[in-house]
Amino acid sequence: MIGSAGPQPPAIEPRVAGAYVQTYTQTMNDLPNMEQAGALAQIRDLLGPAGWVDDADGMERYLFEERGLFRGSCAAVAKPASTAEVAEVIGICATAGIPVVPQAGNTSLVGGSIPFEGEAALVLSLGRLNTIREVDAANFTMTVEAGCILENVQSAAAEEDRLFPLSLGAEGSCLIGGNISTNAGGVNVLRYGNTRDLVLGLEVVLPDGQIWDGLTGLRKDNTGYDLKQLFIGAEGTLGVITAAVLKLFPRPRRQETAFVAVRDPAAALDLLTALRNATSDSVTSFELMPRIGVDMVLRHVPGCRDPMQQSYDHYILLDLASGHEDDSLRRELERQLADALDRGLVHDAVIAESEGQARALWALREGLPEAQKHEGGSIKHDVSVPVSMVPAFLEKAGRAVEVALPGIRVVAFGHLGDGNIHFNLSQPLEGWEKDAYIDQWEPINRIVHDIVDSLDGSISAEHGIGRLKKAELVRYKSKIELDLMRSLKATLDPKGIMNPGKIL
Repeated sequence: MIGSAGPQPPAIEPRVAGAYVQTYTQTMNDLPNMEQAGALAQIRDLLGPAGWVDDADGMERYLFEERGLFRGSCAAVAKPASTAEVAEVIGICATAGIPVVPQAGNTSLVGGSIPFEGEAALVLSLGRLNTIREVDAANFTMTVEAGCILENVQSAAAEEDRLFPLSLGAEGSCLIGGNISTNAGGVNVLRYGNTRDLVLGLEVVLPDGQIWDGLTGLRKDNTGYDLKQLFIGAEGTLGVITAAVLKLFPRPRRQETAFVAVRDPAAALDLLTALRNATSDSVTSFELMPRIGVDMVLRHVPGCRDPMQQSYDHYILLDLASGHEDDSLRRELERQLADALDRGLVHDAVIAESEGQARALWALREGLPEAQKHEGGSIKHDVSVPVSMVPAFLEKAGRAVEVALPGIRVVAFGHLGDGNIHFNLSQPLEGWEKDAYIDQWEPINRIVHDIVDSLDGSISAEHGIGRLKKAELVRYKSKIELDLMRSLKATLDPKGIMNPGKIL
């Protein structure tokens, strides 16, 4: 029936980092040479005490990432407060040959913002570039600096009765420059697109220290190559994004949230199609959750409760949004869920009656990554396939990993509406120690990624490549694609100082 309702530094994991990291670090200098030491002193004097960190304790939080897969070292951390200072720092590093590792909120899940071990690099932290330069409500744009926290960007847009729709779990700490550099996805891609679709213009400091001012708010500009797209998703390997012009949208006047027990993923796709057709594409989020994931959240995340009295194997958490304040969206949602019940697609559904109830339903989805940490080792995959192929992928990949490693627990969840599944695999409850299980990362990766590739999918839907997936990129990208990427890198960064060893 339809009703209502500060991490500590982790240990290094060399198994995951891989042999390439060890080979790469052997070619780097552990300490800066005399010219580089002089250049670092010049940068320190330029930025002053507020913009410079070189003591071990102060640098610590810039050298590891929360998942514990990578840990690095650096000569110092530079914290410029303006685009001009970024340009001066990069210019000095280019002359002296100092590797530069740009870092935003350090929430990368693939090690893209972590320097390598034994590397005399300069970490370039962008957190002080945190000014919202302009909100142009009439043009539906805002111009922000790279160090703005995503949540603050959302709030600034809301103050002008506008919506910036990028939304993800780390939005209270991730920075917009990092979101752009990694082409972040999140829960609203289905309706608004990923970050690449939300950027109109960029300001970028190039690897030689020049500033490219591409801060345009134009929707139409057919004057040659779309240069901004070179830097979106490049993970800081082609330059440093210092500011951006972002697209804004009308704020929804009505939103409906529902938690739906579906027969299976194929039935969920039928429901998605029906809702998109019936609501003029008002579906903003459509998230798949398995029962095993819901149980993990209920065990480990305080305050969460099961919104249904009976357990089911598959759930969908969905949001609809409309510019109309009346209850027409609610009525249409109820009609479509009732029809889905009659057709056997849906077992039960709960529709939120308030913002508080909607937040409680979303807490089940948002708590899943945290809950999984308490269930032992987890081998994770951020993959995408065509939306129509999601049920086939889940069936094939689930069966394949269970045959390869009996007892493995498949926790597949995520953005069903855009084909992006976080195919996370928790260790068996018995017979495995965490370290031994994590050692199976590469063979399990091969099984999952080969199936993704056979379905014309991607091995990285929204997390990027960074350090974690470089070997996988070589395996699944064509030679011509890799050659084009290397050509771009060599042209824009001939000295190879920008985030070296990442992606390529």
